[in-house]
Amino acid sequence: MERIESWFATQPFTLAFVIGTYLAAVWLYRKTRLAVLHPVLTTIAVIIAVLSLLNVPYDDFKQGSALIDFMLGPSVVALGYALHEQVSHIRKHLWSMITAIVTGSALGIISVGLIARWMGANEAIVASLEPKSVTNPIAISIAERFGGIPPLTAVIVVMVGVFGGIVGPFILQKMGIESKIAKGLAMGSAAHGLGTARAIEMGAIEGAISGLAIGLMGLATALLVPLIRLLFNA
Repeated sequence: MERIESWFATQPFTLAFVIGTYLAAVWLYRKTRLAVLHPVLTTIAVIIAVLSLLNVPYDDFKQGSALIDFMLGPSVVALGYALHEQVSHIRKHLWSMITAIVTGSALGIISVGLIARWMGANEAIVASLEPKSVTNPIAISIAERFGGIPPLTAVIVVMVGVFGGIVGPFILQKMGIESKIAKGLAMGSAAHGLGTARAIEMGAIEGAISGLAIGLMGLATALLVPLIRLLFNA
């Protein structure tokens, strides 16, 4: 009899499992409206729990979820449509957005580096933490370039996204932030993918600006990390 864990190596089963889990998580979130039960977060938790319980090898799950992995690219490109719809808002606030992104990226890189070094972390840990605020593919590339630990970077990026996606809207509300541009920029630049998912729930402008912020933050971080490391190691 074929073992159930081997089913995860087949795309139809894995696609049905992931999509079914996500749809169930969406239903639960709509019923409760609790931020900690956001569909993306719940789906990740359930998938990890099931794979761990059944001892499913990661390579099998990766093989079965190849189509989902492939669709990550087109899904990011699809954000361009939302950006096109909000191009008038982007043009009016472009320079202020760029200034905010560059400033936020620099402060984020410097602060996490200083805190990590103050707590005794070695350079590999520091390099793994510096790109924490950008989406995983960019963060992993930056960490690898400067001797970081890619798996650690991946985990940190996910944790930052989850934390920002959950508490970001609450913090913005408590601080009295009303600007849709500011909300989208904050969510996308601080919490990348999950932050953008929450921003889309806030509104079309917030979602579009958040998607733009992911790209801008990635570009700014990729350019600033080597400059800041050069400055501190000079």
